[in-house]
Amino acid sequence: MTNIKYLEQSLPVAPLKIAALESCKGLGEKVNNHIVNFRKEAQTEILNSPLFANYHSDNFLIDCKCPRFGSGEAKGYIGESIRGSDLFLMVDVCNYNLTYTVNGFQNHMSPDDHYQDLKRIISAAQGKAHRVSVIMPFLYESRQHKRTKRESLDCALAMQELVDMGVENIITFDAHDPRVQNSIPLIGFDNFSPQYQFTKALLRAVPDLIIDKDHLMIVSPDEGAMHRAVYLSNVLGVDMGMFYKRRDYSTIVNGKNPIVAHEFLGSDLKGKDLIVIDDMISSGESMLDTAKELKDRGAKNVVVCCTFGLFTDGLEKFDDFNSQGYFDYVITTNLNYRSPELLKRSWYIEADMSKFTAAIINTLNHDVPIGNSLSPTEKIQTLLKKHKEQFE
Repeated sequence: MTNIKYLEQSLPVAPLKIAALESCKGLGEKVNNHIVNFRKEAQTEILNSPLFANYHSDNFLIDCKCPRFGSGEAKGYIGESIRGSDLFLMVDVCNYNLTYTVNGFQNHMSPDDHYQDLKRIISAAQGKAHRVSVIMPFLYESRQHKRTKRESLDCALAMQELVDMGVENIITFDAHDPRVQNSIPLIGFDNFSPQYQFTKALLRAVPDLIIDKDHLMIVSPDEGAMHRAVYLSNVLGVDMGMFYKRRDYSTIVNGKNPIVAHEFLGSDLKGKDLIVIDDMISSGESMLDTAKELKDRGAKNVVVCCTFGLFTDGLEKFDDFNSQGYFDYVITTNLNYRSPELLKRSWYIEADMSKFTAAIINTLNHDVPIGNSLSPTEKIQTLLKKHKEQFE
């Protein structure tokens, strides 16, 4: 959590309120509990002054919902006063588990539906809240961040729309291409990475993991994820490798050019443990192909780390590849909806992001520098030091 010294040197921008939409209720509750507990422990004299009124609370979550009419149309509703508050809205646009009824037919909510609900709550809050910030872990339409021929630029348009509605900060995690923030150059855009949480979850699952150049390598499944692999390999002090995908650009299958082959660039990986890191698992086909290629090249153990585990084609193929020994674990965060079936899988590990998200909210509420206190580099180094001590 945020260093208390930073908080003592600055007042909150305004009383904190969190609007966790239905899609993000579970994560919102865990984030709220972390903030409540942290502020209860921060019993310094300055925090007890009248200037910090409403700083301590048993609950920062507000009552908000988007009820629907029989036609499928909806409205945003906030059930309590938010006047003068520093409001943070949390939404999971990938939560397909929620449903609504249209003329008697049940529909699962799409990212478009969740985005519309977000705008409804923003609309209900505007003119009342002191400041509105949006926490959208999976950035809406982030995969449509650039134009190829006659295509829409949905992500840029969505962010511009949020800015036009009065949103002052957009907080996301591991954006598919963070350069999309260029579409809103005058507004706060923060893109965080779960590298520390990945490392922590990995060492908990594999306590005997040896972290050095002779035993471990970080692998990027394609050129787009290379910056993630470069960072983690540098922090861990190990080598990295990369696959690049040869595609058939003469054909389009399911909206994309099919992959013909995976080519590996890097040093010899035979006998090494490998960490494959990327921003998301969608269908998982590309990631599973990568894991198989690594095993075929002599890898010892393969662990996949992805911020968002969507598993759009189900879990059966992952079960099959795991049973054949092509990978050992898949680590994803709890920033998006995970099905009960996924949580039961022996090969699945969850990296909890609730405490980190709480620290982000707490820090922004005080408008104190966010870089140093939330940087993963120092935390990873401390974690590695403790891990290596067990082998001495």
